[in-house]
Amino acid sequence: MTGFIHSRRQFIALSSATLAAAPWIAGCASAEGSGAIPAKAIGMPWPNWGELPDSPPPAPTEGSVGFAVMGLGGYGIGKVLPALAAADRCHVAAVVSGNPEKAKKVAAAYGLSEDAIYSYEDFDRIAEDDRVEAVYNVLPTGLHLEWTEKSFAAGKHVLCEKPMAMSVAECEQMIAASEATNRKLMIAYRCHFEPFNLRAMELMREGAVGKIKHIETAQNYRMGPTSVSENWRVVRALAGGGPLEDYGIYGLQSALYLSGEMPVAVKAVTEQPANDPRFEQIFSTVTTDLRFPSGATARLFTSYDTAPGNNMARVDGEAGTLLMQPATGYGGHKMSLTRDGVTEDLNPGDPNVQFALQCDHLADAIRDGTEIITPGEMGLRDMALIEAIYRSAAEGREITL
Repeated sequence: MTGFIHSRRQFIALSSATLAAAPWIAGCASAEGSGAIPAKAIGMPWPNWGELPDSPPPAPTEGSVGFAVMGLGGYGIGKVLPALAAADRCHVAAVVSGNPEKAKKVAAAYGLSEDAIYSYEDFDRIAEDDRVEAVYNVLPTGLHLEWTEKSFAAGKHVLCEKPMAMSVAECEQMIAASEATNRKLMIAYRCHFEPFNLRAMELMREGAVGKIKHIETAQNYRMGPTSVSENWRVVRALAGGGPLEDYGIYGLQSALYLSGEMPVAVKAVTEQPANDPRFEQIFSTVTTDLRFPSGATARLFTSYDTAPGNNMARVDGEAGTLLMQPATGYGGHKMSLTRDGVTEDLNPGDPNVQFALQCDHLADAIRDGTEIITPGEMGLRDMALIEAIYRSAAEGREITL
């Protein structure tokens, strides 16, 4: 695909032309006080989703890459650990948690010995653990920089959850740490390994809908009652602006990999309802319009305060329409292609493979030197665009990229 920013040199051209120091922060209430969850790695209770296996997975095969899973929340327990157990070239070698009881329970389920359990206080000793070659960082976004740097310092490669970090500057620090330690850095953009999204990318490269005119994405749901003392996703210091980084980043990514272009301009609007504990520190809704060099446009909608829930990507071209709904979830994907008035339903594979394939991709990079397709530079690129989106909303004008 053309127009993507994968190198630091290309990024510098974008950042110097468009970005200033995070003026969007003025649009959110202070992150201090209010009894918010602290912006540090702590032990949280057992999550409200995610199941453990009935029996430990088989012993790893020779050459398998051992991962330490850092952060045992719902996604870590429900998706990351099972993915590593199902992967061909990697396995669970250790867990990192601030909750000893939870860590022991998870370790036992995956057949790990007690010396493969790490806390945040004694994490540095993992440097001596040859069983662990990589860390999957599943902590909240505001902790990605600190614990990715600690992982690199311990000599481990890192697969970091999206979004990569809280700012362009933090992304740059993570890339610099990767380079300084000669360790791999990969961002967990799982849709790049998911059959429906991969087929959608192929179809767009093949011109299946003709010249692209417009892309529409929507990732939204109505968040239940919560507050900064209960949910890290509404704490600015841990989650940034809110739904855009957490859920809307899938729509942003879709617009880029389906168009195959980088936008030349962005115009955005944010919403932050008053007197709502959910949105004391973050935005409830972000709506973004993009313009691309080809003349194509995109509208990206993401919200924590809109029902019914939606997860959609649609591409309208001169010769047809591609619709994905659901588009970027954990499963249940649907996709159709309409041309000449005829709609064809497409089913390119099992979406669930995205998790294991993502983990195996980093193993391929470690063992074979395979080029990482979702590198730190991609995470940095997206954060640069997110900062431009927030800048546009804060200044009430279109930002030229």
